[in-house]
Amino acid sequence: MFESRFNITNTILRNIGIIEACREVIDHAPLLPYYEREFQKDALVRSVHFGTHIEGNELNLDQAEKVLEGKEVLARDRDIQEVINYRKVMDLLNELGIKNNELKIDEELIKKLHAITVYRILPTEKIGIFRESQVVVKNSVTGEVSFRPPPSTAIPMQMEELLQFVNNKENQDIHPVLKAGIVHYELVRIHPFVDGNGRVARALSTLILFLEGYDIRRFFSLEEYFDSDALDYYKALQSVAKNQNDLTLWLEYFTKGLSIELNKIKEKVENISIDAHLKEKLGGKPIMLSDRQIKIIEYIQKIGYLQNKAFGSLFPMVSEDTILNELKGLQSNGIIKKTGVTKSARYVMV
Repeated sequence: MFESRFNITNTILRNIGIIEACREVIDHAPLLPYYEREFQKDALVRSVHFGTHIEGNELNLDQAEKVLEGKEVLARDRDIQEVINYRKVMDLLNELGIKNNELKIDEELIKKLHAITVYRILPTEKIGIFRESQVVVKNSVTGEVSFRPPPSTAIPMQMEELLQFVNNKENQDIHPVLKAGIVHYELVRIHPFVDGNGRVARALSTLILFLEGYDIRRFFSLEEYFDSDALDYYKALQSVAKNQNDLTLWLEYFTKGLSIELNKIKEKVENISIDAHLKEKLGGKPIMLSDRQIKIIEYIQKIGYLQNKAFGSLFPMVSEDTILNELKGLQSNGIIKKTGVTKSARYVMV
């Protein structure tokens, strides 16, 4: 019988307090449809990129965004396919999570998530099928063996017990964020598939949040937090086994991630324009600035101008075309203007 063992520590309480406060602000912020779409698009791009990057995908954020836009990218076929697949997984989560809190998560759904995740990555006979062999889990950063999952013969029973936990109405007293964290860990531990378990676990925990009323307008991405320090992510997962199957440290880590992510989004929602002066300059016209555009404005305000030769230091690993598109957006909104021509041109505040 599946049992989750953990303590509600002050750290977990503090993290959940931040999550609830941020959720309240984000859910009730009166945003225009344009803003809504931009926040959701940003969360999707980050989820897809960082959710595959942590597994060894070599595409950078700029390349992943281009793939999602249907643009051609020079990269390994596998990396491109992984991004396309995880985008489809995110689309499915959004479809299932919209006003569908009665959805029952079952084995078929988990196998479907896996089939989409590894489409054209694994051989057909291993797609959406529980593994029938013993495997080891390696840290994608160090290559070291992280742990040995249970034998394949134990998978059907352990997955059944996990699904009973997910769907048991008696577990409604468990906070949805904790429930999502528990399921995330357990799926990684059981490791039911030969590959793609991490992505399926992260997707499933996100779906649980959606179904339990914590979709938070689909503005968030936990994947970026996990990928920001992959060693910490693996260390947190491994802490459970090291502490006699106690999930406390893992849940502290998991809740901290969501609290950090939602706090960032809350600040963006509260500061939809960069400052009151800018709003006045735009005649009160609402505008959604990307993170790159805000960084450009801050740079110009500090230095006085921006030239093409500074692109590389300001935005490492981002193409010049992408930066120029961000600048065009600022120009079209009357925030900055271009003086001079060719490479010596300068961008200054209007």
